[in-house]
Amino acid sequence: MSALDELLHRHIAAGSMPGAVALVSRGERVEAVAAGSADLAGTVPLRRDSLFRLASITKPIVAAAAMTLVEDGLIAPADPVAPWLPELASPQVVRTPDSPLDDVVPAVRPITLLDLLTFRAGYGFPSDVSLPAVAALFADLGQGPPRPQAVPAPDAWMAALSRVPLLHQPGEVWLYNTCSDILGVLIARVTGRPLPAYLAERLFGPLGMTDTAFFVEPAALDRFTSYYRAGAPGSPGVPELVDPPEGQWSRPPAFPSGAGGLVATADDWAAFGRMLLAGGLADDGGRVLAAESVRQMLSDHLTPRQRAASGLFTEGQGWGFGGAVDVATTAPWNVLGRYGWVGGTGTTAHVIPSSGTVAVLLTQRELGGPAAPEVMRDFWTYAAGF
Repeated sequence: MSALDELLHRHIAAGSMPGAVALVSRGERVEAVAAGSADLAGTVPLRRDSLFRLASITKPIVAAAAMTLVEDGLIAPADPVAPWLPELASPQVVRTPDSPLDDVVPAVRPITLLDLLTFRAGYGFPSDVSLPAVAALFADLGQGPPRPQAVPAPDAWMAALSRVPLLHQPGEVWLYNTCSDILGVLIARVTGRPLPAYLAERLFGPLGMTDTAFFVEPAALDRFTSYYRAGAPGSPGVPELVDPPEGQWSRPPAFPSGAGGLVATADDWAAFGRMLLAGGLADDGGRVLAAESVRQMLSDHLTPRQRAASGLFTEGQGWGFGGAVDVATTAPWNVLGRYGWVGGTGTTAHVIPSSGTVAVLLTQRELGGPAAPEVMRDFWTYAAGF
């Protein structure tokens, strides 16, 4: 049994998750492990090609798709997005973060593509999700844990968003999540194509990501995992089933979420990661992104003040386009320039440009808060030394 096998089986035996699929690669060296089961009953062994809800490791993929718009000359990072998103043409900003929704001032400048890519558009949530403007995002726009069948279609979603004021002025503060969903709508409107179709054409097809989509086809449901969260009050030792294979991802959603809607295998995300490490080239040598686009994605765009104010980057991280970037080595797993993110459904994926490493861990146990679980930290440390 390999060290990665032992790592996963140790955490499965401790009851932290039913199973996991992990993949770490560096050049020609690839280690992939499928351990445990797809459900608590233990009747469906996990496979390397098992399908998982990616949740927020969808974000880097959608950011890459946005960069294809820049490369095609359709929009520039500094361009206002209002021509395609007229709902955001005259944004209002709450006077203070805890102000009621009707205590607003005009935005001092338009929201740009760069604001969306860097999560500094003014929409999103900080550590305090009880603020009125943040609570409205949860209540009306399906922000938070992914629930694809509960979110309205893009036009209705944008109409609802337009009624929610910004929490901060554009460009000022990093706020989580919502910008990726807005980015998905923007991509569709700029290209005149549904987001799933555009991603399939520009990313999934060229990269051979044959299992990546916003829902699971009937023929593949036998490879789809169940999704759990920690036990309900009164029964903390019994995980709660959130979504079975035939649940919310078994049919196309009205709103394909750029923030967390994709389903994929570990190998599919790894193919995306290898493209980033290769400066935008697919495994077959075809160009998917320009090297400069990849450089911008993998660069930290936050100021020290913005990193400190985020409340999330306590372990040496900044933010690129759609993912975090390690800017300090304050933990055993930090590697300067490491790029990637975590997903609330129990997923994590990173690339380490300095070593050429891709690391993907997919589980089906929902994260209990902003702190990564021990299995992720152990996996990151393993990948850093791979």
